[in-house]
Amino acid sequence: MSRKKGPRSDGPRARRSFSPGQKLDLLARYEEAVADGDGGAFLRREGLYSSLMSEWRRARDAGLLQGKPAGQTVGRPSAEQAEIARLRRELERTQARLARTETALTIMGKARELLEEISRSEPEDPDVFGLGRR
Repeated sequence: MSRKKGPRSDGPRARRSFSPGQKLDLLARYEEAVADGDGGAFLRREGLYSSLMSEWRRARDAGLLQGKPAGQTVGRPSAEQAEIARLRRELERTQARLARTETALTIMGKARELLEEISRSEPEDPDVFGLGRR
């Protein structure tokens, strides 16, 4: 009789734990994989869940993972820390939107200058369709 091969054929595994540095490293590698479109493959390869990434991202954004020694536990962010992290993300989005708007206004200003220059160099009564006067 052959024994089945599978992910749990050797019995239950001990629960894994990660140091704050490992969490930050895995989170950075996951975000890079997501940017490349391989987030799901990364999670399967590492044996992780997306909910864990979300939890670690919240902890990182709240500042709970920075500067922690390897053995120290990382708790959940307090209401104040979560609010600060939310406001930081909102600020980053707003700053990115402002930068896009400023770029668009610069482009529009240059386009306006170009159109004014073209209109100044055109004759008073242009022959738009090349038909001439009849």
